[in-house]
Amino acid sequence: MTRIMVCGMGGTIAMTTTAGGGVAPALTTRELTAAIPGLAALGVDLGLVDVCNEPSSSLRLADVIALSRTVARLLAEGADGIVVTQGTDSLEECAYLLDLLHDGPQPVVVTGAMRNPALAGPDGPANLLAAVTVAASPAARGRGVLVAFADEVHAAARVRKAHSVRVTAFASAAGGPVGQLVEGVVHFAAPPPGRFVVPRGERVPRVPVVVAALGEEAPEVPADAEGLVVAAFGAGHLPRWWVEPLAAAASRIPVVLASRTLAGPVLSATYAYPGSEKDLLARELVPAGLLNPWKARILLVATLVAGADRDQVAAAFAAAGGLGEPGRWPWPPARPL
Repeated sequence: MTRIMVCGMGGTIAMTTTAGGGVAPALTTRELTAAIPGLAALGVDLGLVDVCNEPSSSLRLADVIALSRTVARLLAEGADGIVVTQGTDSLEECAYLLDLLHDGPQPVVVTGAMRNPALAGPDGPANLLAAVTVAASPAARGRGVLVAFADEVHAAARVRKAHSVRVTAFASAAGGPVGQLVEGVVHFAAPPPGRFVVPRGERVPRVPVVVAALGEEAPEVPADAEGLVVAAFGAGHLPRWWVEPLAAAASRIPVVLASRTLAGPVLSATYAYPGSEKDLLARELVPAGLLNPWKARILLVATLVAGADRDQVAAAFAAAGGLGEPGRWPWPPARPL
């Protein structure tokens, strides 16, 4: 039988009503999987691991790095796939960090819920069933970490939470879902893509994100920051008075230029005024490509954890940013199928 391990991290999918009203994480993975219609019919050998029970807004980078070690151990012990249940608030970031740290061919599928179990029509059971289905599918091998939500399958590097309350909260701005579930079977739109894996490290560097806003003064970069992500206007544009402070920061730490629009690329050679993308890239800022600011922060953290210098950081973004330079990835590829 296919062995699938479910790792519970908490979130809305695991919440129940509290004595004072509202809901909070409480359910175990055994309780989550106890009464899902159709789960037994999948014929998988299901293992259950309760990692933590937190709202995902309270997870730290270190928690996700520790989870990646748990995933690696479970796969080394013979699991054929992993499902992670967690909250949706930081799901897009957690899934991408897991993806960068997962070098095996086995599927790792992240899911959660928008409607808690105390509401009519909770979506958690259906999402968990879909996630187990995807994790057990041979077609999911070699695809790294995926997100299964509302019968759609998304790549961890592209998915984002696009709505605060709808059950169809997740979307992929660059290319759409990579697959879908139809009558209990997962169908992928294309063969497995190339994957980018970063060596796992121990420390967690501080990498703030600053967001451009109309007329805002230039940000002060914390002295202990080891990197910085700038969520710029449009295709990578900033107020002209931000240029010199960020250029000074880029002379000592990697500064990544992303777009606050959350869809579309940072340009490199179109606009040429002070604070334009050409001006900023000439001052050694690193373009994020298609990665939104939150994905860019995750990639920058992962590369710094791996000990990357600025040139390696730039090469990693040139590859993983999705604009056509995969050969520049600084580390060995993921293990083959």
